[in-house]
Amino acid sequence: MKVIAFNGSPRKHGNTYHAIKIVAEQLSQEGINVEIIHVGNKPIRGCLACYKCDQNKDEKCVIDDYVNLWIQKIKKSDGIILGSPVHFSGISGTLKCFLDRAFLVSSVNGNLFRHKVGSALVAVRRSGGVTAFNQLLQYLTYAEMLIPSSNYWNAIHGMNPGEVLKDEEGVQIMRVLGQNIAWLLKLVKNGKDKTKKPVKEQKIFNNFIR
Repeated sequence: MKVIAFNGSPRKHGNTYHAIKIVAEQLSQEGINVEIIHVGNKPIRGCLACYKCDQNKDEKCVIDDYVNLWIQKIKKSDGIILGSPVHFSGISGTLKCFLDRAFLVSSVNGNLFRHKVGSALVAVRRSGGVTAFNQLLQYLTYAEMLIPSSNYWNAIHGMNPGEVLKDEEGVQIMRVLGQNIAWLLKLVKNGKDKTKKPVKEQKIFNNFIR
């Protein structure tokens, strides 16, 4: 099994990375391979709202950059982890640009990420962690992903790179999260052929302005 973790921080080895590493270590102990991709330092622009991904149905964004490669990595994976620093009580701008485009492509191409295991975490200095965490969850729930929890909201606190490792509760939250991700991945793998999968319904769009 393989999990792709996306580091949305501009800092390659900042606190978001350290939080992801705690989770990844738990997965590795369970024999699950983890690939960490650094998103936060890439020149990724936002969605153009052109809907070419819907028209072409080729599992690609019309902006041909890293995003298309990462979409295919998610498609081939068993699960993903979305990690972000907290900027003004929200996720990093580059990560949002990536997620907006990737999840739209998934949605209009048969829901590519449906029923994969998806998790999110944030690294924050002081406030805004839950707000940013909830923002990441919106992508996972929209895609009908399976979301494991921890024993608290998935936020870890620190300012300077590596400082989050001093947050004992935060470290435990990440550790428990990793254990629960591994458990859910194994449940899905072992039960996939034994339990009938829900039929995928055609999405209904109801606009309120007519």
